[in-house]
Amino acid sequence: MYYSLDQIKIQDVPKPKIGSDELLVEMKACGVCGSDLMEWYLRSRAPLVLGHEPAGVIVGAGKNVKDFSVGDRVFAHHHVADLTCYYCKRGDYTLCPQFAQTHLEPGGFAEFFRVPAPNLQIDTLKLPDSLSFEEGTLIEPVGCCIRAQDKVGVQKGDNVAVIGAGPSGIVHAMLAKIAGAGQVVVTDLVEYRLRMAKRLGADVVINAQHENVAERIKQETEDRGADIVIVTAPNAKAVEDSVQIVRRGGKLLLFAPTQPDQYARLSPHRLFFSEITVVPSYSVSHVETRKALQLISSVRIEARKLITHRFALSRTADAFQTAAKSKECLKVVVLNQ
Repeated sequence: MYYSLDQIKIQDVPKPKIGSDELLVEMKACGVCGSDLMEWYLRSRAPLVLGHEPAGVIVGAGKNVKDFSVGDRVFAHHHVADLTCYYCKRGDYTLCPQFAQTHLEPGGFAEFFRVPAPNLQIDTLKLPDSLSFEEGTLIEPVGCCIRAQDKVGVQKGDNVAVIGAGPSGIVHAMLAKIAGAGQVVVTDLVEYRLRMAKRLGADVVINAQHENVAERIKQETEDRGADIVIVTAPNAKAVEDSVQIVRRGGKLLLFAPTQPDQYARLSPHRLFFSEITVVPSYSVSHVETRKALQLISSVRIEARKLITHRFALSRTADAFQTAAKSKECLKVVVLNQ
């Protein structure tokens, strides 16, 4: 039960009861997301059970459930669209009014969670036997990155710059290479993460504390700047800096939210005359989770290499502290095994 980042308690709550069109899943693994660490984002909703990257085993199925059985290994998405509204008809599934109203109960960081009927019908996926539960926790975050990159359309030969070498930043680097990017540059302030980014596919890594990122990227791109800049760092300064490294006619992808009272200073003059496109991308839909499952199960995305720390469910507080404060970690996963 999350009260704040420094106050996470283990509490006993009743096992969720399921309806005739629902599932009860025993959680086996659940990833800690960067959004789980944003106190400004969670404060008004606490206390609550977090966890939206779960994989587990079905231990109960309602009488009307088809295609799923007790014993199946599954990933369940915490938010799903209704597929019928104004936004859904235009492919904007994450803007659907139902999207934010659907939730796993009580959340992924629990021994058992209920999968409501809409979530079951639209975005619950069986895991192949070859895929571990830990790897299954990467379906949601990898899907978020897929959706974002689909929006900006990385093309063969593109120079792509990724601001932030956390798990999402490295997944973005992996996806860009899969899409045929000619060069992927990753920047961060932490040497460990830069080493991991280089090991997992980045062509060039830059420590922004020690180098001028804009100058270095221009050196790497014949003085043009990057075709696509992906900002995974959740702060306004990163957004402001990114405008200095995107080329004329390039695309700036905003992948992380800032606090609501933060503002970035961007020049409409530069955006206009340089024809820079700014594209935000929030969350993931049922379309991309299926793509993510395929990429992970085929090992085109090496999910296991992103997981650096594992904690028992009883040590969820330690998992959060590690994810929030450690300078030497990528993906942190909580296990119930």
